[in-house]
Amino acid sequence: MAEQHQDRLQKALLGIAVIGLASGAALWFAGRPDLARFGWILTTLPVLAALVVEIVTSLRAGEFGLDIVAALSMTAALVFGEELAAAVVALMYSGGNYLEAFAEGRARREMHDLLSRVPRTAMRHQDGGLEEVPLDAVEPGDRLLIRRGDVVPVDGTVASGRAVLDLSALTGEAMPQRFEPEDAVLSGATNTGEAFDLAATRRAAESTYAGIVRLVEAAQKSKAPMARLADQYSMGFLAVTVTLAWAAWWATGDPIRAVAVLVVATPCPLILAVPVALVAGLSRAARFGVLIKGAKALEILARVRTLILDKTGTLTEGRPKLVSVEVDAGFSEAEILHLAASLDQASKHPIAQALVMEARARGLALVPPEAAEEMPGEGVSGRVGGHSVLVGGADFVAQRIGPDGGNGTNREAGSVLVSIGIDSRHAGRLVFSDVLREGTHNLLSRLRGIGVDRIVLATGDRHAVANAVTEGLDLDLVRAELTPDQKVLLVLTEHKNGPVMMVGDGVNDAPALAAADIGVAMGARGAAASAEAADVVLLVDRLDRALPGMEIAQGARNIALQSVFVGIGLSVAGMIAAAMGHITPVQGALLQEVIDVAVILNALRALRIVPRSERQTAAD
Repeated sequence: MAEQHQDRLQKALLGIAVIGLASGAALWFAGRPDLARFGWILTTLPVLAALVVEIVTSLRAGEFGLDIVAALSMTAALVFGEELAAAVVALMYSGGNYLEAFAEGRARREMHDLLSRVPRTAMRHQDGGLEEVPLDAVEPGDRLLIRRGDVVPVDGTVASGRAVLDLSALTGEAMPQRFEPEDAVLSGATNTGEAFDLAATRRAAESTYAGIVRLVEAAQKSKAPMARLADQYSMGFLAVTVTLAWAAWWATGDPIRAVAVLVVATPCPLILAVPVALVAGLSRAARFGVLIKGAKALEILARVRTLILDKTGTLTEGRPKLVSVEVDAGFSEAEILHLAASLDQASKHPIAQALVMEARARGLALVPPEAAEEMPGEGVSGRVGGHSVLVGGADFVAQRIGPDGGNGTNREAGSVLVSIGIDSRHAGRLVFSDVLREGTHNLLSRLRGIGVDRIVLATGDRHAVANAVTEGLDLDLVRAELTPDQKVLLVLTEHKNGPVMMVGDGVNDAPALAAADIGVAMGARGAAASAEAADVVLLVDRLDRALPGMEIAQGARNIALQSVFVGIGLSVAGMIAAAMGHITPVQGALLQEVIDVAVILNALRALRIVPRSERQTAAD
């Protein structure tokens, strides 16, 4: 409501300024300069009054800005009989505020698009039929119908058929992706294929998209350190402006020169450039699947010099993956994978699920197991297609069919060996490991290329595991067997090298994420999406999304600084020219308006930032 009131007030003041200035000009050319001046005075007073109220409110809140220069210039112009200049400044100020609001609205478009896509209801299977229910009524375990064009309302898994989903609103990836039965689906994705059923795994408030919405709303209310820095600059700029205006008046005895100096200095690119450029950067980053909680986080992200990475789920995939298969005589690789994966369908163990996913990815047609019996933490036994099958640890299988003569498979630290027995014979062994994310070497190289001087691994895992995973990686330091408080101490120690970014899962690493200048959470799943500790959330579970996020942050910050320094430089040059008598108050007002428009248009360039990493990926 307050924002709507402010928007209406800005439009009203702009309308008054436009009509008053135009009416005064018409009266002037009609030969009534007295009425024209009176009309310009009436035009200026409402804008000046609103400006004074805004200044007083800001000062009470402890904020100081360059709006004071605008008030001084309008007041001085009225006092010294430059009514036209005062009216032009009033138009310039009200128009600048409206233009800034328009630019910020344009910059927030991607965020508004995210918010506008939130579904309100869901189609739930109930008693053999379908019913449309409010989103809050959906519970874990409910079966939902996702029609073509629907936005997935809650996190869940594909319960029937195959799903083809557009994830571009979440991750920035343009191509739709195919999901098989039992595959996890994030809320916020759009169904571009045939209708399918979804088994809800989370309530709406705990799902990915709800977490994204909360982060977007928080980001829209933020203020960056650069904006506060601009306020600090404004003190110096105001002092220079007043000093130059007074000096011009004192040296020449002409108060109009002082008025011209004040007018040229109003309002100032410092007021406009920083918020527009940074909000545009937030919007652009969201388009690439990087949700930054606010302009403060974006501004710090642009200056990161040290990167600290967690291992499990950050540098690595965070889930077991089949890395090698050893087959005994009399069996084939396809046979043991088919029988073992079919049996492991009866288990929810992460390694069992990884085996099932790998078998399906290889196109193996799995069959339901019979008489499956699981010993938690040890293994599974049962029958598949007429065969007696054992899948589990070496001891589990050996206890049932005898020692495994081939149990000498060389394994890296941190890997897991799964033995397979078929019809009372040892059939082979599978090695699973939490593997390094694809493209990690190239990612670290590119991070160094954009200014990250130091990259550190921090993990609670054993030294042997950490060294095995990071072998060959360009890391400055590997710290293993760390407790959460030791990770915090590491973050604090690394502060000496510059702003520190910590990347983790957003939950287990919460203390370290909070201690870092920038905490980055991997993936936007459930509670992790709204974790207080994280300043940035990568909306897709991929470490390489951090790179375009940092590049966009750097680009937005550079554009903001360009706008500030170029705008201030032009304003100072104009002030000097006005002090020397080369620019009249009216000309100064028009000149400053041109500068402000140019500054805002330049700040909006942040909406078109294309990260270098994305250009290179497209070229490859």
